Amino acid sequence: MSKKKYERPSIKRIENEMPNKFGLRSEYKPMTHIDGVAVKDIIKEHGSPVFVISEKTIRQVYKDAMRAFAIRYPKVQFAWSYKTNYLSAICNVFHQEGSWAEVVSGFEYDKALNNGIPGNKIIFNGPDKTRDDLKKAIDNKSLIHIDHLDEYYTILELADETGLRPQVAIRVNMDTGVYPMWDRFGFNYENGQAWDALNKIMISKKMDLVGLHCHIGTYMMTAEPYGIAAAKLADLAVGLQQKYNHHVKYIDLGGGFAGKNTLKGAYLPGSDTNPSFDDYAEKITSALINSNISPDHLPWLFLETGRALIDEAGFLLGTVIANKRSSIGKRNTILDIGVNILFTSFWYQHKITPAQEFTHHTENTMLYGPLCMNIDVIRENVELPLLNPGDHVVVHHVGAYNMTQWMQFITLRPKVVMIDLEGKIHVIRKGESMNSISDYEGMPKHLTDFKL
Repeated sequence: MSKKKYERPSIKRIENEMPNKFGLRSEYKPMTHIDGVAVKDIIKEHGSPVFVISEKTIRQVYKDAMRAFAIRYPKVQFAWSYKTNYLSAICNVFHQEGSWAEVVSGFEYDKALNNGIPGNKIIFNGPDKTRDDLKKAIDNKSLIHIDHLDEYYTILELADETGLRPQVAIRVNMDTGVYPMWDRFGFNYENGQAWDALNKIMISKKMDLVGLHCHIGTYMMTAEPYGIAAAKLADLAVGLQQKYNHHVKYIDLGGGFAGKNTLKGAYLPGSDTNPSFDDYAEKITSALINSNISPDHLPWLFLETGRALIDEAGFLLGTVIANKRSSIGKRNTILDIGVNILFTSFWYQHKITPAQEFTHHTENTMLYGPLCMNIDVIRENVELPLLNPGDHVVVHHVGAYNMTQWMQFITLRPKVVMIDLEGKIHVIRKGESMNSISDYEGMPKHLTDFKL
């Protein structure tokens, strides 16, 4: 007979009125397994903390997104957003499902090529494309989304030098009723910048204008602005039809779809309030099919969705280091998960569940990371059972941005593993070591010797 686990006694006030400002009571079931694999076994083999990616979830969410758009519009193509998570194993799951690549730097462009993506199925976005980047993209017949006129003039020069016809679109920013408006990137619709850029491209006759693109914001918690954006891009496409008898091949609505995380300050869970793929699809496709675009020249609908496709597939497993009380008596639990590897904790109230059985005695807890800095806070307030040192926790919906925006600070970055469709674990990124850090350092000879 095994010894029962000790749980500290606690006193908790009974709430019999409306929930407090932190929302409903968190009464989660323990998450002991991910895709049939025990959390404790993953940590035992791969250490703590460790990121876990569910291949099964990636594929299912992608299919759900594709279905939502494909049943409403006949020509749909997704392009995986490399900046969201550019680990090659993750990218290739999306590519196997049929997704192209969308990149925003020379580094990401080369990564997509190395993953085997044909150049003509890479969308090149972003304001920082070097001359060499643009030449490479032109040589590979990639889709270049022009961000500013200086980039346009460089492409013109390269067209003359190479004798090739660059495949281009322009990025358009616009007023969709969401403020502050994203007008840093691309050409503005309302003040005529976008139409001016399109005229320049058409009159030059040195490049092929194949598309129109916009990316109106991030974590968009309403679908209506996408309908407005699609309608305005369609208006530009109609203008090209009428003036030049030119038909764009695609309209690209970018990304920005919200996932299932809950933003800080929100009263209700994001999984209950954020739009679904069907909501976004209905607004976008309705705007396109109800526009004056010729039905005989219906453009492809491109989507660069990142966060909403990958967040749900990512988990971060960690371990309790210690417990203590603050000066006002609030329970503080310290985890081995820091904000250096969970960057999204700055704006999400991540769902966090114990990875072992527990009673229903809970207490409002503040979760700290292991870093020696006061801002290392994973959750300010969360109802959790009384966890003990050595207990494990699971942080949910961490697949987006944490593995591209993380940083080596105080602690080394951990492994990333993927659970395949058969329940087998694969290491898709090794954990950092002292060598992986020091190999990039140099030591001046006069600093090699010292005495203390």
